Amino acid sequence: MCDEHDLPPAVRRALADYRRLLAEHGPTWGEDPITYVRQIEADAFVRDEHRFFLALLEKVFARYPGASAEEIEERVRDMDLQEVIRDALAGRELPDNLAALRITPDGVRLEARAQTVLEGEWFRTTLMADSALDRPVTLTVDGAARELAAGGALLVPVTPASVVAVDGRTVGLGGLVRSAPAARLRVRAGFPCRWSVIGENGRGWYPEGAQPRRDGHRDPYFHGDDLVLDVPAEPLTVRVTRGMEYDTAEAEVIPEPGRETLVELTPRRLYDAAARGWYGGDMHVHMNWTGDTVGTPAQAAAAQHGEDLHVLNLVAGNVASERVYDREALEHWAGRDLPWSDATHLARLGVEYRSDLLGHFYAFGMHTPPTRYHTGFLGTADWPPNAEACRELRGLGAVLGYSHPFHVPFDEDAPPAAALTEGRNCSAREIVSGAALGLVDSLDVLNHSSIQATATVYRHLVGAGNRLAVTAGTDTMLSFNRRSSQSGPPGWERVYARLDGPLTAAAFADAIRAGRTFATTGPWLELEVDGHGPGDALDRAPGDRVTVTARCVGPEVRGLELRTADGVVAEGPPGELTAELTVDAPTYVVAVASGPAHPRTFHYSGAYAHTSPVYLDVAGRHVARPADVRWCLDYLDGLETMIREHARLDGERRLTDHLDLLDAARAVYRARLPR
Repeated sequence: MCDEHDLPPAVRRALADYRRLLAEHGPTWGEDPITYVRQIEADAFVRDEHRFFLALLEKVFARYPGASAEEIEERVRDMDLQEVIRDALAGRELPDNLAALRITPDGVRLEARAQTVLEGEWFRTTLMADSALDRPVTLTVDGAARELAAGGALLVPVTPASVVAVDGRTVGLGGLVRSAPAARLRVRAGFPCRWSVIGENGRGWYPEGAQPRRDGHRDPYFHGDDLVLDVPAEPLTVRVTRGMEYDTAEAEVIPEPGRETLVELTPRRLYDAAARGWYGGDMHVHMNWTGDTVGTPAQAAAAQHGEDLHVLNLVAGNVASERVYDREALEHWAGRDLPWSDATHLARLGVEYRSDLLGHFYAFGMHTPPTRYHTGFLGTADWPPNAEACRELRGLGAVLGYSHPFHVPFDEDAPPAAALTEGRNCSAREIVSGAALGLVDSLDVLNHSSIQATATVYRHLVGAGNRLAVTAGTDTMLSFNRRSSQSGPPGWERVYARLDGPLTAAAFADAIRAGRTFATTGPWLELEVDGHGPGDALDRAPGDRVTVTARCVGPEVRGLELRTADGVVAEGPPGELTAELTVDAPTYVVAVASGPAHPRTFHYSGAYAHTSPVYLDVAGRHVARPADVRWCLDYLDGLETMIREHARLDGERRLTDHLDLLDAARAVYRARLPR
């Protein structure tokens, strides 16, 4: 499926170029070393990005006290990331791909989780030399000497046969690996699935040619069916699942040395969305976005079918420079289903439009590539406003939604300033104006950033009279084997959209535009208001009563909520929740399901699902809750201040374009306030 030799020449050349960049520059592929590019250098070792950024900022502030947001962005370029990695891992168990050489006044000690290797297998890992001495030492690895500063850290590649010395004294590496006799394992489910084969100390085992991927729980995984892999002849855990509509089946096995052992496992289905007319999609997946490997169409196909992901939006986008990764694939396949698509699996090339001042958004279903993919990188102007790209992409047939919108949780009663975090980042800052002007269709309430913050902003926007759908985008990257949830399988969060007929790109996009959606980390979630579902609008008279019911399926759910523009109106345990509401004024109804951390859930905050609204109009009037409208107006004032203070704009005319957009949005919101 999508053999690389059969790919279009331009796509083959692009993949070859990405491999060259990886070989020359490592996982950053030579991108401009802004903050999140520096993080890429640490992704293989530091799973918790918050610990990484905390350690990085501590280094910056120790050297540059009182640095501003703009100064921080410049200073991170100079930081020694080897020490940052060491500090971020302090007090934590080392990952399986890292050993530590602790150099202290009491001596030198190797700290490692011994990894199992097959007899004759070549093995390589990374050694972190960590000095607690107040003087420099000389670290020699395989004849190459390097100075390790006082209190410093160095990361170097090693094998079990490497010769390591500290100040001329050899250090044994016997604890790195242990040898085991080889066996073969065949895994079979009867259809494509996601498999994990785990040995001692968490070592993952993979079929030949499979990428050694780790998911958001740091578990190894690969996709396919009837696969054979070389494994040790010792206890192994085998797990199989197929995305969120399935449970996980597990078996313990001890393969016989020198022989093939068959493991047949079939995951139990929890729900069948397509049978109900609902299809789940991931609106934000990168095939390539720098990384420790190069993503290919064949890998995307295997992942989509192995996850039973109905809709896959592979987005072309830049990182920190002019280069737009996978642009060649978009230019070839724009407007067409990708070759591995079938009746229940649809893949398209889309776009992530990116501005680190105004926000990033996905585009799905366009028939032609756009002329612009980003603004504001490499010191270029933060112009034009995102609104211009929205207009162009919508004109090309795309459905749009802001991605990974807000990053820091805040209370529901928090002022707009809580959402307008300082500095350049990918927060969805232009969503409030874009929603008012009808330029966007959705918000990725389910994302890898703060679901809680995004859901709060979403409900402010809907309460202020904007009709936006809930969507989901994981920002998964096939070019990373280890990047927390972003190296996880596509579709670990999904937007489910209700279609009235067969699955097509146009039908899925239309369902999002109509708001017939819910988004989830895994649970199935239904909402009915007098028999109507998300996206529907009911016109009622004051005093009318409606019956509202939410239903959920999924072992990770601990609670259900029914909410209107005024907040939570009913809550209860998982299963089914019903309430009778009296309609006194225009409002909306949404359902929310939530739960704690769970093996089925890859988001750090736990399980979550949120529907798009059923709208309750009164005598033809739409919801426009004054408190939410004023929240949006205050937000626009804060955004104007941010643009004036932080935008890179060469000329008053370009500032005026931003201000005119904000004024147009203000006029819409003010018209919704009571007269």
